[in-house]
Amino acid sequence: MKQQQQTTPTTADKATELSWLRHSAGDMSTLSLRRMADKLTWFSQMPASRRSTVALVAQAGIESFINWYADPTTTPWIASDVFGAAPRELVRSISLQETLQLTEIVVDVLEEHIAEQSSAMREAVLRFSREVAFSAAHVYARAAEARGLWDARLEALIVDSILNGSADEALPSRLSALGWRGRGKACVVIGQANQHSDLDEIRRIARKAGCDILISVQERRMVIVLGVIESSPNEKSAVETLFAEITQAISEQTMPDRPYVIGSAVESLSASHLSAKTALSGAVASSAIPNPGRPIHADELLPERSLAGDRTAKQTLYQRIYLPLLKSSPELLTTLSKYFETGRSLEQTARELRIHTNTVRYRLKKISEIVGWQPSEPRDAFVLQTAVIIGKIHSNNSDL
Repeated sequence: MKQQQQTTPTTADKATELSWLRHSAGDMSTLSLRRMADKLTWFSQMPASRRSTVALVAQAGIESFINWYADPTTTPWIASDVFGAAPRELVRSISLQETLQLTEIVVDVLEEHIAEQSSAMREAVLRFSREVAFSAAHVYARAAEARGLWDARLEALIVDSILNGSADEALPSRLSALGWRGRGKACVVIGQANQHSDLDEIRRIARKAGCDILISVQERRMVIVLGVIESSPNEKSAVETLFAEITQAISEQTMPDRPYVIGSAVESLSASHLSAKTALSGAVASSAIPNPGRPIHADELLPERSLAGDRTAKQTLYQRIYLPLLKSSPELLTTLSKYFETGRSLEQTARELRIHTNTVRYRLKKISEIVGWQPSEPRDAFVLQTAVIIGKIHSNNSDL
């Protein structure tokens, strides 16, 4: 088998080639810049300061090739000095795709100028361009990794400040740095994290549904912040349905042992600490619900949250149930209390109140119409009874 022959220039020939290259470097740099301006729209549209930076890189790249051709064992200057010493400036000026376009133009100019020269020089250009391409890819990959780590830390910081209620005037700038697009209502969702949780898939689920998302995994707890993008529906009922659908999809993807709890929807992310408070309380109370099989809204756990000492839940029950019934008719509260005292017996309630059974039925129906919970349903009865107890305590002690 014949081996491919490689042309190795003599010392005298290489010295002549290097002299010719150094003499032609200025012409090649000028031609490279002219072609960039003609072929690369992004180059001509860049600010003058960044355009000059890119131009210097291109000019130095030609000098780098000449120095590298003199000693091929060294790393190309464009990789070791520009990419190594000032990667942030270069990455800020041009993207990886644009870097490769720039490299292609410089390599084309080099190839055209050495086309009539030795095959060793042509081979050197190919090897050099490969080295530069790999070096550029390495730098941009390293920058992307660093950016990803910074974004993750910043995201965790924002979520932590929301949970602690310590978000300040720096929140908008931090969100802007992350590219947050949510402009509408927001909510906090808390669930259980596991080793199989695919955070990228969770982000795709939320963004496909029209919400931006922040995620923080804190040991075994996963905290998710959802914000409606401006173009999405922003009505309360539609938004709450949207949050529930997203959480359901996330729950199906992660398969937690305990349910995800959806905090109350708030007007914007700046008020999301209020949603976080209800979600945290609901996450604690959710252990009292055996296998719900679906995400739970924090307001579905008002009795459990109240028993756990959540003042917000107590106030919600008082304002949504006890006060409306008290303002409507004291008889409704009396009937409801007696209904629970008798073990939810219509006949016994009627006898003790000395009214007809149908009157009890009418009043219970009226209660359901006013507050939305039905006394005859076991779960609703638990909610109503808790609200009545809280209301009676509040009537003698205003400090709920």
